[in-house]
Amino acid sequence: MIVGGWLPGLVEAVVQSTSHARILQVRVPDWPGNLPGQHLDIRLTAEDGYQAERSYSIASSGAGTLVELAVDRVPDGEVSPYLVDDVLPGDALEVKGPLGNYFVWDPTDPSPVQLVAGGSGIVPLLAMARARARRPEAAPFRLLYSVRSADDAMYRDELEQLRADGLDLTWAYTRTAPDAWAGTPGRLSASVLADAVWPVDRRSLAFVCGPTGFVEASADLLVQHGYDPARVRTERFGGLS
Repeated sequence: MIVGGWLPGLVEAVVQSTSHARILQVRVPDWPGNLPGQHLDIRLTAEDGYQAERSYSIASSGAGTLVELAVDRVPDGEVSPYLVDDVLPGDALEVKGPLGNYFVWDPTDPSPVQLVAGGSGIVPLLAMARARARRPEAAPFRLLYSVRSADDAMYRDELEQLRADGLDLTWAYTRTAPDAWAGTPGRLSASVLADAVWPVDRRSLAFVCGPTGFVEASADLLVQHGYDPARVRTERFGGLS
């Protein structure tokens, strides 16, 4: 983990991901690089000097000074509505990081990897999947991604491309599903999870990220399915599932 002081950043590009989420590319000249799965803190300063800070997962990894974030709007939030609705290329902000060494994928670990994402919890898991795609010899990945509907899936097109490149991807829908999807929309169940994840005897390393309730329920299902709790890593946050 590398943690220094606050670093100046400049928003270089903004891309709409869903109706309630945007992808931000931020140029941070002194960024030291980061591992797949790490996060950072953002600090915004208003003209009157008022400051607000929040933590966000990083969708990019490796060396380089262009940091990619994906932010989902929290309706009653203080920072996310600005980042989703108002921030523009050329706007300045400050970042601190990278942060966290626990929720990180090590590309040299040969263990199969099971990713389980709920909503915007896909962001750090996408960083891992992207890192894995750059190393075809690395461990196999499976991803179970739960979203309210297809339109709510962040990075949907890129995930489908990663599937074509070898990522074993399973979609789960909680409210509305595409017509071609075989299943019944609803919260993640034990049977859906069992059909989607690596068999227990593969001794996979699991990463689970999403809203607190989703993460707690999914991690419990993995353990009930037979996963070693010591090999189930979780990262949680507030917001909608």
